[in-house]
Amino acid sequence: MRTTGFNACACERSSDRRAGERVRAGINEADSRKRTNGAYYPPKPAASAMFRRRGANSMAKNKFNQSWLHDHINDPYVKLAQREGYRARAAYKLKEIDEQDKLIKPGQVIVDLGAAPGSWSQYVRNKLAASPRAKDGRIDGAIVAIDILPMEPVADVAFIQGDFREEAVFQQLEAIVLDATGGGKVDLVLSDMAPNLSGVASADAARMEHIAELAVEFAQAHLKPEGALLIKCFHGSGYSQIVEMFKRHFRVVAPRKPKASRDKSSETFLLGRQLKHPG
Repeated sequence: MRTTGFNACACERSSDRRAGERVRAGINEADSRKRTNGAYYPPKPAASAMFRRRGANSMAKNKFNQSWLHDHINDPYVKLAQREGYRARAAYKLKEIDEQDKLIKPGQVIVDLGAAPGSWSQYVRNKLAASPRAKDGRIDGAIVAIDILPMEPVADVAFIQGDFREEAVFQQLEAIVLDATGGGKVDLVLSDMAPNLSGVASADAARMEHIAELAVEFAQAHLKPEGALLIKCFHGSGYSQIVEMFKRHFRVVAPRKPKASRDKSSETFLLGRQLKHPG
């Protein structure tokens, strides 16, 4: 027996008592006192505890999903979109902003960045098709849409699937824009693009700012001096930097929070008009 400096009997009784306590607690004594070269290592968490934590996380996730699904099914804009044939409730966000700011007009050339699933393109198409100058089922104007994701065709909308940061895709987009404008500039750039959020505020803010920069760069190169850019962004870290960037490029900058954007969402939209330094 290793010398401990304690009374052996007292040590044994204490050890027995602790062992009994561990047994009653459901902990195996041998596992709880593992030693390697005389060093003590605490026991690993019991598998049952790990499963309980995983189960709790899974239950919380399921509860969130069920809550979201309940809100989605009962959302009046979801029901309205289904009745009116829009692919997503997002169409009503654009509709409200358009009605307030008179963005979409007959004869315009409009670019829809991050277009999938296509509800913004649908709304723009319906608006241009309602023009008195639209004939034979055609629209009075032109719409160019792009997204990295696939999108079901929308009548009268030229769609490109790809990442417009890639040179080949960007050249394809430019070619369609030049053809639609007769070598000129576009009237309106819409961007519903958003990054995949990680939950890390600083990383998400950087991604959102980068996407906003891409939209502004595109507008700077292809927008008419009196044209407009509308983007989606989020309140929180990085929002003020996006606003300042807009103010450097546009004479008129206005935030928009349409009713169709859920109250508890940090989602907002930023509208820039009249380029200060057209490309």
